[in-house]
Amino acid sequence: MNMLPNFKQAVIPAEKLIKYSLNIEKDYNKATTFRLALGYTINNAHKLIENIHHNLENHVAAHKGNNGFGEVYECILKIKGENGKQANVLTSWIIETGTNYPRLTNVYVTKKKAREPK
Repeated sequence: MNMLPNFKQAVIPAEKLIKYSLNIEKDYNKATTFRLALGYTINNAHKLIENIHHNLENHVAAHKGNNGFGEVYECILKIKGENGKQANVLTSWIIETGTNYPRLTNVYVTKKKAREPK
């Protein structure tokens, strides 16, 4: 099964979560969904980062091609949140040309199913 390349070196910028994905003023729907589905807010964004890192090795990544800036991947993770609930979280990654580590580009709760290695 295809794991996210170099997932152990994955970079998840805290600003991505604090300023956008979990920020109710920037993206009300995304932030509200994270809070209700998993109990994540800007106040515990570091816990979401840890949870994503922890779950990368347990899920398959789909290669989406090269967007001109690097290789793009998508990985849907089944995550247990701070509120004890489980939800699927879609994570998008890029391994930029000239680097060998993935960097998070997008993250949101999804109804798409997580794919675990067989």
